[in-house]
Amino acid sequence: MPIVKLNCVVTFAASHFLTKYKGKCENLHGHNYKLIITIEDTVKENGMAVDFKDIKQIAEDKVLKIVDHRHLNDIIDNPSAENLAVWVWDKLKDDLPLIKLTVFETEDYYCEYEGK
Repeated sequence: MPIVKLNCVVTFAASHFLTKYKGKCENLHGHNYKLIITIEDTVKENGMAVDFKDIKQIAEDKVLKIVDHRHLNDIIDNPSAENLAVWVWDKLKDDLPLIKLTVFETEDYYCEYEGK
């Protein structure tokens, strides 16, 4: 069977401030985050690798229920985009065949993490 890559986009809003940074981002502020969850798997007999709805539900249960409309400093130490990407990866890695996670902090600034 062929191997494919799937991408699922989920969004959430949260506040944070950076504790180990000097500049504007050390002050309390918020973002409308976008996560792109990228998985790789084989196409099954039903024509799908993984149902997109399943990816979204796992993200909802393991990540969004924890971070959406929350203050990230209460959850993650120094919640930069980089630290957030690692944290989300750790939450999803046991349930999905992840190959990449992309965290958009803004439309122009994002972090990609591949579990390394």
